[in-house]
Amino acid sequence: MALQIGFLLFPKVQQLDLTGPYDVLAALPDVQLHLIWKEPGPVTSSAGMLLHADTGFADCPPLDVLCIPGGSGVGALMEDAQALDFIRGQAAQVRYLTSVCTGSLVLGAAGLLAGKRATTHWAYHGLLQLLGATPVQERVVRDGNLLTGGGITAGIDFALTLAAELFDPATAQLVQLQLEYAPAPPFNAGSPDTAPTSVVEEARSRCSDALHQRREITLRAAARLQAD
Repeated sequence: MALQIGFLLFPKVQQLDLTGPYDVLAALPDVQLHLIWKEPGPVTSSAGMLLHADTGFADCPPLDVLCIPGGSGVGALMEDAQALDFIRGQAAQVRYLTSVCTGSLVLGAAGLLAGKRATTHWAYHGLLQLLGATPVQERVVRDGNLLTGGGITAGIDFALTLAAELFDPATAQLVQLQLEYAPAPPFNAGSPDTAPTSVVEEARSRCSDALHQRREITLRAAARLQAD
């Protein structure tokens, strides 16, 4: 029977958070992938790309893997009771519960990160602890059946790690070769630890409003979790 792998596709999702790991996992043998939202239909990404949810919450089969991507729509998702209930319901029976980038904050808002090691995009790493998680600065972090990937492009690393878990390292390496995933960026600026100070300062400035908003949302989510 085919492995059932689901990606939550929500308004203002970060397209690469979704499509990077989607392409990796779609290359595996005997898998069925689902793009899931409340109802099937068009969903617009954070950059304006039009995507299509093919599976509604009510029609979603029991999943082997559930992945929550990140994106600018994460704040609204963290306070969407219907979406959080769906995530909790699937999380109770999946083999692997996973996220990419700020998708881990959604898992936290659903109460699924308590006492768990996890990661997220570097700019929002400090929010994980508010949701009961133990933040870890790594590209991919595993804690039991929970796998979380760092920011955006780390979704490919995460998916290859998951592919090796679902099948074996040789299968994962075959997919990596087929995708010619051999990163050699022109600049060593993909981390605040290596990027020039001026670049880091500009990046922090650009995300300061989003960080403030997500901190407020995270605090509300944390309060709800404590009240439950």
